Amino acid sequence: MQIEEVMKSGRVDFSGIPESYYLLGLISAFENRFQAMADSTMQEISWKQFFAIICINMCREAPTLKELSEILGSSHQNVKQILLKLEKKNFIRFRADETDKRKQRIELTDECREFCGRNDGMSRSIMAKMFDGIAAEDIAVTIRTITGIERNMKGFSPGGDEAGKDAEE
Repeated sequence: MQIEEVMKSGRVDFSGIPESYYLLGLISAFENRFQAMADSTMQEISWKQFFAIICINMCREAPTLKELSEILGSSHQNVKQILLKLEKKNFIRFRADETDKRKQRIELTDECREFCGRNDGMSRSIMAKMFDGIAAEDIAVTIRTITGIERNMKGFSPGGDEAGKDAEE
C-alpha cells in the first residue's frame, strides 16, 4: 500500500502532526518501500549492496571502508557486512593501499561491472518511471531539504556524523 492510500484509508490519524514529523515518517516509509521494490527487482543482490557498488563506482579512487561508510551514512560494521557479501559474489575485492599498507581499498571487479552493464537499462527505466512527472525544481528542493536536515543532525550522535546503527545487509 502506498502512503497516499494509507492517508486516504482513514485507518491512521495524521491530524495534529507537524509537517516536519510527517516528512520524517514519509522518508522512512518511502525508504522501506523503495528497498523492498529494489530488492525484488535486483534479485542477485540487495538494494544496499547495489547502492554500495554505485558509491564505490562514483569515487575518484578506490575508497577505504571508513570513506565508504561515511558516503553511505552507515556504520563500519554494517558496511563491512555488505562488502563481505559482495566479495563472496566476486563483485568487489580488497587491496592494500599503496602508501599506507594498514588501509584496505575497495575495488569493483570485472564481474561486477558486467552485472551493472546487464542491469543498466532496467535501472534507468525504473528511475525514469519513478521520477515521471516530478519537476526538476521539486527534486532540487527535496535535495536541499534533506541535506539541511542532515546538517542539523550532526550534533545528535557520537562523533557528530555517524548514522545507520541497524545491522543491515
